[in-house]
Amino acid sequence: MVYGYIRVSTGHQNTENQKMEIERFCKQKSLKVDYWIEEKISGTKSPEKRKLGKILMNSSRKGDIVVCTEISRLGRSLIMIMNILQFFLDREIKVWTIKDGYRLGNDIQSKVLAFAFGLSAEIERKLISERTKIGLQRARKEGKRIGRKAGQKSKKYKLSPYDEYIKFQLIYGRTKASLARELGVTRSTLENHLKRIMFN
Repeated sequence: MVYGYIRVSTGHQNTENQKMEIERFCKQKSLKVDYWIEEKISGTKSPEKRKLGKILMNSSRKGDIVVCTEISRLGRSLIMIMNILQFFLDREIKVWTIKDGYRLGNDIQSKVLAFAFGLSAEIERKLISERTKIGLQRARKEGKRIGRKAGQKSKKYKLSPYDEYIKFQLIYGRTKASLARELGVTRSTLENHLKRIMFN
């Protein structure tokens, strides 16, 4: 089955241009889109809150092809895109993008590209962590109060920036122990964070 995935960020944007581009591309490749998935939502929203996760990732099966105009339609962050691509590649679902020219499937080239995405995402995570540490150090030197006020409940936790990454890794079958080690926390800290995610 061939899926055409279209996403625009706001309700004011039109999906027709992307649809025409995908139809033109599929005609050139002698393909026909069997199912269209269109949504008007920000790419910063997690896949499970979008049709991408609710429909496409649940419905697609081995051998299917997902076609979109460009890889940025899948998400707004490298980590999110990498996780989505890994999800499809692990299930031998092909992802083709038109403007970027990616033809991702169950082949060595795709695996090398997936590795490159994974490496880039890991670097991005480390850079975010490093920028956070530098920012905290600067704030302390300037005498700014760090952390919440006494008696105030925290609304954001250490692992909050990695919510999407954690969810996808667990979906892939990653163990909590290995994931906790990668994130530099104890397994109990990870499990407590998972409880907070589930009940929010």
